[in-house]
Amino acid sequence: QVQLVESGGGLVQAGGSLRLSCAASGRGFSTYAMGWFRQAPRKEREFVAAINWSGGSTYYADSVKGRFTISRDNAKNTVYLQMNSLKPEDTAVYYCAADRRIYTKIPGTEERSYDYWGQGTQVTVSS
Repeated sequence: QVQLVESGGGLVQAGGSLRLSCAASGRGFSTYAMGWFRQAPRKEREFVAAINWSGGSTYYADSVKGRFTISRDNAKNTVYLQMNSLKPEDTAVYYCAADRRIYTKIPGTEERSYDYWGQGTQVTVSS
């Protein structure tokens, strides 16, 4: 079992930056692919970014490509989402998720690929 806790959300002006963190407790973090998803008001939860167990493969939604960067520190059991050039449409609750299949080379981009979820952190971008 893995518990995930997100932090780093907040209110920022358009064009600004935030870095989200997701701290994992429990065994196995370093073997799991990790993903970030987000859910805006009145919208479905959507994929944002994913990273494989080693950090060697990353994937991004087209809407954030070039602005967001996902990374991980397995020694600290933490995955990060660096968000730059934020836009009002990035406003959402951001969730991190873990895929318990070990050593997955290609991380999933769908919710069904992930088994453990955090509670989410609110990101609000003002115009």
